[in-house]
Amino acid sequence: MAARIFSHSSVLPTTVDNLVAFHEGPDVFRKLAMPPLVVQMLRDTRSSLTKGELTFRMWFGPFPVRWRARHEPGPIESGFKDVQVEGPMARWEHEHIFEPVENGVQLTDRITLAHKPGWRGWLTRLVFDGPPLRLLFVYRHWRTRRELARTNRLLESELL
Repeated sequence: MAARIFSHSSVLPTTVDNLVAFHEGPDVFRKLAMPPLVVQMLRDTRSSLTKGELTFRMWFGPFPVRWRARHEPGPIESGFKDVQVEGPMARWEHEHIFEPVENGVQLTDRITLAHKPGWRGWLTRLVFDGPPLRLLFVYRHWRTRRELARTNRLLESELL
């Protein structure tokens, strides 16, 4: 079970507080699920981004994948980590890192992953690795940027 690290970063024109609030939102999993994936929340015991667990089901067309993840503090104070407790991977540790920079916040998703042996590992390589994983995080960062812009427009219209 050799682990590898995947990382994707982009700078978003926002604040750390806005990025944290977005990730704490009740509908964030649905917003970040790239079509045709559908995420169904089964249980959420989080008291914050850094404490608690989520159990959800991801649908790949007609195929359900159940996943349970524990939320923990991230590598820096303005971020968090989710660790797969049960799921399709041999290992999945996803660090969400929010670092203030000159033009906003650098959002970095860093994932340490390993595949199970056999046919299950072959299947997860098709979905959770290589180009599909890169495409998923390009989409997630684009969607995050879009949702934050929409929230900012709503706030601005309320102030007028």
